[in-house]
Amino acid sequence: DPLQLELATSSKRKLRRFIVIDEVVDELYGSKVREYFEENNVQHKILALPTTEETKSMDLVLNILQEVQNFSIDRRTEPIIAIGGGVCLDIVGLAASLYRRRTPYIRVPTTLLSYVDASVGAKNGVNFLQCKNKLGGYTPPVASFLDRSFIQSIPRRHISNGLGEILKMALMKHKGLFDLLKSHGKYLLDTKFQSYSGSTNHGDAALQTTRIAIETMLEELAPNLWEDDLDRLVDFGHLISPELEMRVLPSLMHGEAVNVDMAFMTYVAHVRGLITAEEKEQIIQCMRGLELPVWHSGCSWPLIKKALMERLKHSGGQPRMPLPTGLGVAEIFNDTSEETLERAYKLWVRD
Repeated sequence: DPLQLELATSSKRKLRRFIVIDEVVDELYGSKVREYFEENNVQHKILALPTTEETKSMDLVLNILQEVQNFSIDRRTEPIIAIGGGVCLDIVGLAASLYRRRTPYIRVPTTLLSYVDASVGAKNGVNFLQCKNKLGGYTPPVASFLDRSFIQSIPRRHISNGLGEILKMALMKHKGLFDLLKSHGKYLLDTKFQSYSGSTNHGDAALQTTRIAIETMLEELAPNLWEDDLDRLVDFGHLISPELEMRVLPSLMHGEAVNVDMAFMTYVAHVRGLITAEEKEQIIQCMRGLELPVWHSGCSWPLIKKALMERLKHSGGQPRMPLPTGLGVAEIFNDTSEETLERAYKLWVRD
């Protein structure tokens, strides 16, 4: 077909974009997204999908790839765009990494959790055999576009969910961030991380909080992007939570499961003598202030033991347990005894 040949060899090919958008985000912002591409004369295909932990599978990845193939993109000049929460960004990242061995993609996070967590770093993946992110890879996006105005339309519980990952970075690396969360946590929940010029008592707490969270995350991830070093402070809250989150789906969101894990590990740190009773109490009270769960009935002693055994299998035979050694400082430990863990568990359940 001469016309097809001319299109394939012409440098005047029309700008084209393939967009995957979470179906809830599409209901809220889909018309604006379509309007944007139409006004800029961009030929586009928008694929709205249900992206949840329950649908985070290879089936959905293959569904996306079939649509990408039908649309026929140029993998060097036409990045795939992902607009949604962390699950959406993970799924699209994996699909892009597989299509023609690697197609560039752009992340546009729309939840607080994905804004400070999934938008940073190189990982992507899907759940497999009831295991969280069992299939995946390391393919960074060509860009992440961060816009906090998306966050104003998400429910309050989702704000708390994102605050769980921000608190993780505060406890591991930044006392100033911890103090911000302690002082402004309720305000951030009430205002949904929007910046208001009249909020003199709070400064721009939303901007400060998200910026510090992302910067500390990048400090940790950038030198170890491919996780060659398994000693990672960013794993705090991620030793037990993958097992817990998948076991009780959909009752706990990711950041909530992470927080339950962090609450238990705070007790472990206290029992080991790494933090004082007052510091432990400050951490737990901060969690409550951010409206995060500090305990869950599904987090039983057998589940904790199973999760830590899984951790040993995938961490070179060491637990590599990040624990706070104060507020905003932490270290990795490999010598926490089962007796210590059990004592911490009993105290945690009692409280």
